[in-house]
Amino acid sequence: MTHGSLADAVDGRSARLRVLPAGDRALLLEPDDPATLPGLVDALRTHAPEGVRDILPAARTVLVTVAPGALARVADRLRSLTPAADSAGARSGELVVPVRYDGADLAEVAALLRISPAEVIERHTGAQWRCAFVGFAPGFGYLEAPDAGLAVPRRSQARTRVPAGAVALAAGYSAVYPRSSPGGWQVIGSTDLVFWDVDRPQPALVRPGTRVRFVEESAR
Repeated sequence: MTHGSLADAVDGRSARLRVLPAGDRALLLEPDDPATLPGLVDALRTHAPEGVRDILPAARTVLVTVAPGALARVADRLRSLTPAADSAGARSGELVVPVRYDGADLAEVAALLRISPAEVIERHTGAQWRCAFVGFAPGFGYLEAPDAGLAVPRRSQARTRVPAGAVALAAGYSAVYPRSSPGGWQVIGSTDLVFWDVDRPQPALVRPGTRVRFVEESAR
């Protein structure tokens, strides 16, 4: 892709982008405005400059790995970008996740937020979530929706086993446990969708940039 394609995808909202070396084959990108990070990731995935090998988003940064000898050229192209809060990539399709809101922590989450369990469900299904990054376990996507009003802390004591398909909240994020594992997130529901399957061409159902909408299973 050309430099112009990437610039067109991310330009539109003024925000400085720091481009820092991370060894001799990687760059760390950090926009001043975190709201522009999703648009930057979308644009990089669609219009990556020649020489980019991989894009690894985190909560506030993106690590870009590059081909040998391409570091300076890629860095120059990225330093000229103006990240935008909206991008063409942000308008991609969404993954619909049916949920049974039967989680053991639903009442506790409602109490923490001082709302009813029904309103927790309404907020969770009413928001458009976006996978900001993947961590903790393969296929475990940290889904963000800043306006959902569902920021709750992790449990004071983690569970030794959280089943695959558990839908949970913690620290402003939502997630679906891709497989059975220990975990300290607040479980509010469950889904039958398989979020990690090594037999699929793409094992993870979500990856950074994936848009997710939760729907109450009985309401489908």
